[in-house]
Amino acid sequence: MNITLQEELRIYIDPLTPDEHDALERSILAEGCRDALVLWGDVLVDGHNRYGICQKHGIPFNTVQHAQFKSMDDVHLWMIDQHLGRRSVSDYQRGVLALRKKDILSARVPVPSLDSDQASPAVKAADPLSSREAIARAARISSTTVSQIEKIQKTATPELVAAVKAGDISINAAAAVASLPVDDQVAAVAGGKKELQQAARQVREAKAQARSQAVGAMPDQAPEQDEGAQSTESSQSLIKRLQQTIHDLSAENTQLKARLAELTA
Repeated sequence: MNITLQEELRIYIDPLTPDEHDALERSILAEGCRDALVLWGDVLVDGHNRYGICQKHGIPFNTVQHAQFKSMDDVHLWMIDQHLGRRSVSDYQRGVLALRKKDILSARVPVPSLDSDQASPAVKAADPLSSREAIARAARISSTTVSQIEKIQKTATPELVAAVKAGDISINAAAAVASLPVDDQVAAVAGGKKELQQAARQVREAKAQARSQAVGAMPDQAPEQDEGAQSTESSQSLIKRLQQTIHDLSAENTQLKARLAELTA
């Protein structure tokens, strides 16, 4: 059987962790490959891990064709819907997948004259996800969480994104840390969970203080500068305080590691 592997499809969904892959391998070795691999023509759509394990150990497997696909977008939508329905997928992953689905559907040009018999199932059943609330329903998370995931996607460093996926930091906290400069995000991740939590806390406290000062300021008490200048000064002050906090935490972390090394020597 000729099966074509496409790297784009293999990595479209976050890969299994080493532990998850090992568990799947043990299951297939004990019980065989129970679920059929999904193909589109000769292209493997679903079952990359199972296919690799079966090839490695010479284990037979079954395949099923999904001939209703009309385009790669249909394939992506099907993959997204499959994973959105799985309980093992994290809130962050579900949010990312729902946002991908929204982008695919938004980019499609409506074709009112398209014969319904010719339209693919993915097109017929497609929810346009035209609002953040619709995205949240598709991902089974809150609209606030969707907003936080969007912020992480736009401004978080790869290191911070990896920390979210690994569960080292919550979505809420990661969205806060993502407002920091790149170097400070990287430093916070390098410091571990404690430093990430501390950085997120500092961001929230600084923002809360800035809001409180803005609300409490009376018109006759306002300094003689325009609103834009005040906002810039406040942001710069916030960044400086957070940078100093992260620097202090990094130094403390280094000292603790050195002390631990002395004690275990």
